[in-house]
Amino acid sequence: MTTTQPNLPLELHSLVHQLHGAHIVIDANYRIVAANDAYREAFETKGDVVGRRCYEVSHGYAVPCDQAGESCPRGRAAESGHYQRVLHVHHTPRGEEYVQVHMYPLRDQRGAVSLFVEHMTTLPAARATRSSGGLTGRSKTFIAMMEQVSRVAPTDTAVLLLGETGTGKEMVARAIHEASPRAHAPFVPVDCSGLAETLVESELFGHEKGAFTGALARKAGLVEAAAGGTLFLDEVGDIPLGLQVKLLRLLETGTFRRVGGIEPQHTSFRLIAATHRDLLQRVRGELFRADLYYRLAAFPIRLPPLRERRDDIPLLAESLLSRLGGDEPRRLAPDAIECLRRYDYPGNIRELRNILERAGLLADGPRIERRHLPREICEAACDAANSSALRDAERRAFENALAAHTGTRRALAESLGMSERTLYRKLREYGLG
Repeated sequence: MTTTQPNLPLELHSLVHQLHGAHIVIDANYRIVAANDAYREAFETKGDVVGRRCYEVSHGYAVPCDQAGESCPRGRAAESGHYQRVLHVHHTPRGEEYVQVHMYPLRDQRGAVSLFVEHMTTLPAARATRSSGGLTGRSKTFIAMMEQVSRVAPTDTAVLLLGETGTGKEMVARAIHEASPRAHAPFVPVDCSGLAETLVESELFGHEKGAFTGALARKAGLVEAAAGGTLFLDEVGDIPLGLQVKLLRLLETGTFRRVGGIEPQHTSFRLIAATHRDLLQRVRGELFRADLYYRLAAFPIRLPPLRERRDDIPLLAESLLSRLGGDEPRRLAPDAIECLRRYDYPGNIRELRNILERAGLLADGPRIERRHLPREICEAACDAANSSALRDAERRAFENALAAHTGTRRALAESLGMSERTLYRKLREYGLG
């Protein structure tokens, strides 16, 4: 049953109750003054939310979001007087999830903003904590990427995913599809790397009977299979130039011809492309068509490599181990976690998965320890730790020298046995000058 505080206007109470989806009303002090049934079912696990503060219910915080490291849509809406939108991590009965928060300020008869209507929608295929197979992460770089995903997913805009090998480009593409109006239709992935032009063309567009040796019957292509849904072209930078022309025509007109066919075929789908290559560099090298690039890159999203989201490594490792370990997944010892956090992962999440799978085979007990990890990873972690320790020691030495020295920078440089230019460079590097 929808609940409300007694002093809330009945018209607003009735409106919130009738709105589709999860809605609450909060006041200028972040206190929830009304909540509809959809909100209570989707986000609340126990007790009544009315009278409690929104940041306490949604996040478990003791302070507003902007004081806990997250953007506060209520604060932004109060400041601007206009609608605000942000992606947050919320507590739900299913665990922590990414939630798109839409904040609408309401003005009273004097024109002052006194109440806010908040509408929340979860982002499918993603979890902020351990997931059964979706996207997982809480680091700032990862949430910034998910913010872009949440904004483009409800549209039909073409998306270009840019990221190193193993960063999860297909998983992001699936998340976009599952949060789109086309989620009920097929998601069709196509790996464009390493295939000859004729094979890629036949896979994409299909072929007619007798089009080439072995074509014993008509075959529909993946473009037709994706009708109404999403076509995901992985490693689109590897598509041969000759086929790029046909792909561009497909995207611009919605028509194509099967290999060996004459009649144009029509289809409609949402395109998501991905590549680990620098497509602009390939355009300059005349290996990729500029017109196709700009058609694909309507909404580029960069996927951060694992070394840029080290805070997510324990979370990702837990998620991966839950999938690798069956009914009783293994846990990581603290020394193993520290090694994994310091490693740079040239193969990104795919490499982390392989490392954990190997370690799980070597560990006899329920816990994976440092000794179960590959030696090169532990050595790299030690090198990184030593390098970090040396930098910290050098920074402290410069701080102490600056604090104790009362003369000129030239005199300080001479006392440290370095050039003045080197001194200035070091001070800039450590943010001391």
